[in-house]
Amino acid sequence: MSRKFFVGGNWKMNGDKKSLGELIQTLNSGKVDSNVEVVCGTPSIYLDFARSKLDAKFGVAAQNCYKVPKGAFTGEISPAMIKDCGVNWVILGHSERRHVFGESDELIGQKTAHALESGLGVIACIGEKLDEREGGITEKVVFAQTKVIADNVKDWSKVVLAYEPVWAIGTGKTASPQQAQEVHEKLREWLKTNVSEAVANSVRIIYGGSVTGGTCKELASQKDVDGFLVGGASLKPEFIDIINAKA
Repeated sequence: MSRKFFVGGNWKMNGDKKSLGELIQTLNSGKVDSNVEVVCGTPSIYLDFARSKLDAKFGVAAQNCYKVPKGAFTGEISPAMIKDCGVNWVILGHSERRHVFGESDELIGQKTAHALESGLGVIACIGEKLDEREGGITEKVVFAQTKVIADNVKDWSKVVLAYEPVWAIGTGKTASPQQAQEVHEKLREWLKTNVSEAVANSVRIIYGGSVTGGTCKELASQKDVDGFLVGGASLKPEFIDIINAKA
């Protein structure tokens, strides 16, 4: 079964209307591979702006959301609000949410369930820290994170799994294509054993962690790497090169 290549850009807490407007113009006018699904993860305050300016061929994602539709949760946004802006995706469980803001596996699972029930697609992030990789427990960590997500998913067609080794995010260190492929392959085996063979074959597992125009082609050639979640490089024109990594 062929899995449609998926490239997400995570703008994180960057940009303003001027710079993002210029980036959006670059994307809209760029030549992008039509066989790739592209989603831009926008700061929540610019979701409306990005959705109204970006071509329809590009998706938009919120970078986080809460686990209930509304209520007394100051500073939070809900899937219902995200959808009201015409946005169809949300990034959940990013390592910065886990490690900077202290979000637990359990909370990320609850958010995943609610986002999916609300009709959003979820880019669910997992990944180990450097001490965990050096301690030889990469699989244990990413399987535990994946299990909490899997326990909250009914419809896998709306889920993209993003493997992001925390030691490679924003550090300039990229997992080698072989390291990425090895974890992606093991994740697919885990899904086959714990969810189903059909889900294992169809779900897209994308790689994140200092992906650039220079590293993307070799990573994209790996059998179980179905795309990327791109940080810093998604704010630059080279994002188009990354989108076209398979072209």
